[in-house]
Order: sequence, then C-alpha cells, then structure tokens
Amino acid sequence: MPSFDVVSEVDEVEVRNAVDQCNKEVTNRYDFKGSDARVEQSEKVLTVFADSDFQLDQVKDVLLTKLAKRNVDVRCLDYGEVGKVSGNKVKQVITVKVGVETELAKKIVRLIKDSKLKVQAAIQGDAVRITGAKRDNLQEAIALIRKSITDFPLQYQNFRD
Repeated sequence: MPSFDVVSEVDEVEVRNAVDQCNKEVTNRYDFKGSDARVEQSEKVLTVFADSDFQLDQVKDVLLTKLAKRNVDVRCLDYGEVGKVSGNKVKQVITVKVGVETELAKKIVRLIKDSKLKVQAAIQGDAVRITGAKRDNLQEAIALIRKSITDFPLQYQNFRD
C-alpha cells in the first residue's frame, strides 16, 4: 500500500553556515563598527544581540538573507520577545521550529478526512503518515496540503509504493 510522510525539517548545517556568514558580514560592515552586534546559535535556538532596536532589525535582515540564500525556509523561524540586556543593548531569541506540531498535524488529518479522498492520515510523532490504495490519490493529497497550508514549511518524504 503506497504511503508518504509529511514532515518539517531544517538542514542544521545550512543554518550554522548562514549564522557564520551573517556574523562575518556584520563584523565587516561599517555601520556596525565598535558595536556588539552578533548572532549566537545553540542547538535550534538563535540569539541576536545588538546595541539598539534598529541594529537588531539590521542584523535580523542580514540573517534572513543568508538563510534564504542557503535554501532554509524562513517560515520555520519563531521570533521571541525583544529584551534589554544591559544599558541600551538588546537581544532577541529566534527558535528554529522542526517537526510537525500536534495542532498542525491535527489540522492536516482533518483536512484529509474532510476532502473525501480515498487516503488515510495518521499522526506518528512529529510527522503525519498518509496511506492510500493508489499513487494518484496520494498525489492529490499532496496537492491539497500544498494548496491549503501555506504558513508553515512542509516536506513530503519517504514515498513508498
């Protein structure tokens, strides 16, 4: 019975490379001379430091540009609150979301069931497995999910006949 998985993954190596490139550009830019603007990464959490809110926005813009050039979907980023560190310095925590959250998984399952396609959807951890009798039905399910869910990056993997 053919099946595939709906997942949401981010290439951590590309994220690391984008952070490194962002830090390199920020240290070399004239408008950041003498400032403490940088991006730090620990696991799936990016922390952006800057001297002011304006510089924070500039560093985030550089980071998003570098991520986009490395084919990392920026819709997987979850922005936290902007907080004061000391004096006028500010920081913001950005979380890289990986995996299909349970709320989104339930939305996908409900979408598949309401569509009356001849496929079944089941939540398996941080992925959704969709099975069907025919390959064409699975391709219709992929097209339906792509059309309906546009606010979160999804990949379709593990396609089996």
